[in-house]
Amino acid sequence: MEKNNIKYDCSRGCITERTPQGELNCDYSYGCCKRSVYNWLEDITTEQCKDLYEVRFKNTRKAIFKNTSGQILTVGDIVVVEATTGHDVGIITLEGAMVGRQLNHYKINPETYTFKKIYRKAKILDIERWQEAISLEHNTMIRSRQIAASLNLNMKIGDVEYQGDGTKAIFYYIADERVDFRQLIKIFAEQFRIRIEMKQIGARQEAGLIGGIGVCGRALCCSQHISDFQSITTQAARCQDLSLNPQRLAGQCNKLKCCINYEASVYVDAQTKIPNVKEPLEFEDGKAYLVKKDTLSGTMWFSYDEGNMSNMFPIDAETVRNIISLNRKGIKAKDTKESEHKSEFVSAVGDDSISRFDESKKKKKKKKRVSHGEKGK
Repeated sequence: MEKNNIKYDCSRGCITERTPQGELNCDYSYGCCKRSVYNWLEDITTEQCKDLYEVRFKNTRKAIFKNTSGQILTVGDIVVVEATTGHDVGIITLEGAMVGRQLNHYKINPETYTFKKIYRKAKILDIERWQEAISLEHNTMIRSRQIAASLNLNMKIGDVEYQGDGTKAIFYYIADERVDFRQLIKIFAEQFRIRIEMKQIGARQEAGLIGGIGVCGRALCCSQHISDFQSITTQAARCQDLSLNPQRLAGQCNKLKCCINYEASVYVDAQTKIPNVKEPLEFEDGKAYLVKKDTLSGTMWFSYDEGNMSNMFPIDAETVRNIISLNRKGIKAKDTKESEHKSEFVSAVGDDSISRFDESKKKKKKKKRVSHGEKGK
């Protein structure tokens, strides 16, 4: 097996290999599958979803199909399925009872919905034609961008997906306003000799199609599991006390990160337990000003010097609420300097100095000198 003959297609989740005899082998790769669903109901079978399978195509496009071939199919099989015109080729990624949960997610009623058909398992000729169509996608995308630029169209073609039989291509584009691409479709049809379908997508959907690694070090959520994009506002960042820096809050799509919404409801609920401090707290030793607060732990940090963060001390939210009620009655709270607070945050090497290793070396050298001196005596 030569590594040069192996190709990893992460956009479709498959591995192709050309053998020395010229045969083409194509296998499903479980690790390269965008928006994959773990089948934790693998051992459970239902009659309702007996012949229903989830088939995925390029990137995040996938759908539920019905097996009418009479063949025994399983996850990882490459199948030929029904398309609007002609046929398409995809990979089965889900079967069994989990398909029923996917139908509920997509709000599909299996009794009234008309499923497209799975014709058969893909033959060698089908896979060869499928791979030939895939090899044309990159050059087609580059050429289509050049044609769109020559027509001065305010649009960006983000991706191109060929149908399995090579007779049709889907052009995914982004545009801020309405675009008249009737002339563009005519040129595309003459240039590429295929049926053309233009599909408009948003910036977040483009990031899901292309994929990538986020600042957290993991794959983008839009390419892994998010299918419904919710509106994200700066209010969700404010309630979490995040810095309103566009460079930090924006993702690779130049929109607000989807993960900002993940914990927003938790912070909104936690803020109801923290009192609103409008005036400084009055203690026997002076006035304390609010510097910062930790919403989730319910801790508020104060300082006797207004605007100074060097001498802060923490007070829990319930105690602050009691102090406010005392101040309203004209009573000053007790001195807070009686109880010292140790910092909860410790560096990776502890509170010791970085030069502590150098000091130990100096002590060892002195010991060696003393021992040498004793020997000389």
